[in-house]
Amino acid sequence: MSDPRAQRQTPSGQPSGGPARPPGRSRRGVLRAGAAAAGIGMAGLPLSPASAASRAPARSSADARGAGSYLVGRGIADATGEVAEVGLMGYGRTDQQAEGLHTRLRARAFVVAEQAPDGGAGERVALVVVDSPMIFSSVHQAVLRALADRYGGLYTARNTMITATHTHAGPGGYSHHLLYNLTTLGFHAKTFDAVVRGIVEAVTRAHADLAPSELSLSRGELRGASVNRSRAAFDRNPADIREHFPDAVDPLTTLLRVERRGRLAGAVNWFATHCTSMSGDNRLVSADNKGYAAYHWEREVAGADYLADTAPEVICAFAQTNAGDMSPNLDLKPPTTPEDFENTRRLGLRQYEAAARQLERPGTRLTGGVDSRLVYVDLSDVTVEPEFTGDGRVHRTAAPAVGAAMAAGSLEDGPAFPGFTEGENPLWDAISHSVIYTVSPELRDAHAPKAIAVPIGEMNRLYPWVQETVPVQLVRIGRLHLIGVPGEVTIAAGLRLRRTVAGIVGADLDDVLVAGYANSYFHYVTTPEEYDAQHYEGGSTLFGRWQLPALQQTAARLARAMRDGRDLPAGTPPPDLSGRALALQPPVVLDAPQLGRSFGDVLTQPRESYRAGERVTAVFAGAHPGNDLHRGSTYLRVERAEGGAWRTVADDGDWSTTFRWQRDGIAASKVTVTWDVPDGTEPGSYRIRYHGDAKPLVGGVRSFSGTTRAFTVLG
Repeated sequence: MSDPRAQRQTPSGQPSGGPARPPGRSRRGVLRAGAAAAGIGMAGLPLSPASAASRAPARSSADARGAGSYLVGRGIADATGEVAEVGLMGYGRTDQQAEGLHTRLRARAFVVAEQAPDGGAGERVALVVVDSPMIFSSVHQAVLRALADRYGGLYTARNTMITATHTHAGPGGYSHHLLYNLTTLGFHAKTFDAVVRGIVEAVTRAHADLAPSELSLSRGELRGASVNRSRAAFDRNPADIREHFPDAVDPLTTLLRVERRGRLAGAVNWFATHCTSMSGDNRLVSADNKGYAAYHWEREVAGADYLADTAPEVICAFAQTNAGDMSPNLDLKPPTTPEDFENTRRLGLRQYEAAARQLERPGTRLTGGVDSRLVYVDLSDVTVEPEFTGDGRVHRTAAPAVGAAMAAGSLEDGPAFPGFTEGENPLWDAISHSVIYTVSPELRDAHAPKAIAVPIGEMNRLYPWVQETVPVQLVRIGRLHLIGVPGEVTIAAGLRLRRTVAGIVGADLDDVLVAGYANSYFHYVTTPEEYDAQHYEGGSTLFGRWQLPALQQTAARLARAMRDGRDLPAGTPPPDLSGRALALQPPVVLDAPQLGRSFGDVLTQPRESYRAGERVTAVFAGAHPGNDLHRGSTYLRVERAEGGAWRTVADDGDWSTTFRWQRDGIAASKVTVTWDVPDGTEPGSYRIRYHGDAKPLVGGVRSFSGTTRAFTVLG
C-alpha cells in the first residue's frame, strides 16, 4: 500500500504525485504574514530571514575572510517519542498519560572545531540541546555508541555534551533506571529509539554542516521570566551569595551566536528557568517555554520549514543552566490547563526577545582553543576535602536517599504525593533521627537533617533504581566555559561551581556557566545551607549535604587539568543496563474503525468558513499513533489551495495546531485535529488532512489518510 504522506493532491483531491514536502517559500509566506499581523515578532525587527534576528551587522570582506578561526556545524532533528498512552515525565503523576501532540520535540546540535592552518578541523566539541525531560545514562551511552560506529573516536563522552531543556510535557519511559519509569509502566523502546535517533541525526547533520564561522558571545539580563520557588531555603545562604542575587533569581541570559559571511546561522542561549509552564493537568506532548522560544525564532521569525529537505537557515537552541530553584510560574502557583498554553508562549517569547535583543549590539568575538574534559564520579563514595566543605573538616557523601520533601514535590510548580510537605515531616523526621541516623552515624553525617523516606541506595543493591556513578564535564570554546552537571542546580549552587572554575582557569565569572541536565540525571544540587531547609530541592539532593562540595572538588580537578593542558583518567563509566529494563506497557494489538466507518473517515467536518482567531476542528476515524511515530514527518497537515495544488501551511509541529487521540471503545480511535487560524492568514480555500497507521490482527501496520472538505478562511 502506498504511503499517502508521499503524495501531493490537486484541489479536487486527486493525487498529482511529486514530493510531499511543498516548497519552503509557500509555508514561509503564510507563516510570516500571520506572525506579522499578530505582532509576535520583536518590536522593530522585520519578520524575514534577513531581519536583525537572523543577520549580524555587515562586515568587510577582510573581516569575513578572517572569521574562519572556527569550523562550526549546525544540525536539527525530530526527537519526539510516543504521544499516546505513555506517562509524561517530570511531575511524577501516574495520571498524566499522553493523549496527543501540541509541538514536536527536537534535538539541536552544534559542532565547534578549531580550524587548522590547512583549513581542516582540529580539536572539537559537540553541544546538543534536546527538548526532553532529562538525558538519562541510557540515552548518553546509546548516542555515544552510535557516534562511535559512524565516526570512530571523533565524538566521545569527553567532547560531546548532551543537555535537556527539562520540559515536563515530554514522554517518559526511556531510562534504564526504574525510578523514572514508574509512571510509564516501564521502559518504552519506541520513545527511547526516537530520542537517541533524533540526537544522533542532529549531530550527524551538524558534522556534515561544518564550515568556517565566527563565534561571538554576548550577555544581557532577563527579568519577569523566573522566580525563586524556594526563597526561604535560598535566604539561608551567606551574604556573598544573597548579594550576588539580590532578587533571589539569576537574570543572566547568555547568547553564543554563529555567523557566516556576516549573517546569523545559529545561536545557543542559556537562561535559568524551569520548563514547567505546561501544567501537570496537560496531556499533550509539548516542548514547553524553551521549545517555543526556539520554534518562534526558527519558524515564526526566520521562516524555517521543518519538513523540508534542507536545513533551516537559522538553528537556535534555548538551553538550561542552573535552573534548580527557578520557576516560570511568577505567581508561585501551579499552572492550570488550557491557560498554560498562553503561559508557555509568553515565557518562551520573553526568552527569545532577551536573546534577540543581544543582536542589536556586537558581541565579544571568541578566539582561542576548543577543549574538553570529563570524569565519572561515584557520588555515593566521595571524600570531600576541607578546601570545599567550608567547615575545615573532611566529609563524605553517602548512598542516595530520597527525602520526604522530595515526595512532596515542588508546591509552586506541581505537587507530587499527598501526605508529604516541604520542610518538616514529623513521622519521617522521627524515623530518620531516632532509628536510621542512630544506627549509621556515617549516614547521619552525610544526610542529616534529611527526613529519609526512601533509602534508595539500599534498593539499588537489588535493582538499579537511580544512577550513582555520573559524568561531570568541562567544555571550553574560546573564553566560554561550560560545566556539565547531570542534575538540577540551584542558582546559589551554580554560583559556587562557577566561582570554583573561574578562579582556577582565570576566566570572568560570567564566561563560566553551568550546563544543567547534562549527559545523565541525578536529581538536584543545593548548597549545604539550602539543603538544611529540606525544601523540595534539598530533599531531592540524593547524595546528601556534601554533594555540592563533592562536585566543586570534581570541577576543580577538571579545571586544573584543562588549565595545565593535562589529561585526566575518565574513571569507570556506569554499567550498561539495556538488558535489564522492564517493559510493562502492552503493545497495540488491533486497530478497528467505528462500526460502518473506514479509517480516515471524517466524523466531524469543519464549518464552511472561519476568520483569523477562530479554531477549526475536525474529528477523524483514526488509529493508535504509537503504530508509527511519524518522526521527521507529521500526523496532520493544514493545506491551502494554491496554483492548482494543495500546499501545506501548518503541520503537527506548529504552535497553531493540536493532535488529540482518544480510544473509542476497545479497538477504535477518534483523532481530533484543531487549527487556530493565525492573524494575517491569507484568505482562501483550506482543508485538513490526517495521516494515520492501523495495526490489523494479521500482517504489518498499514498507512491511511483522511481529508476534510474544503473550508474558507475569510479576509
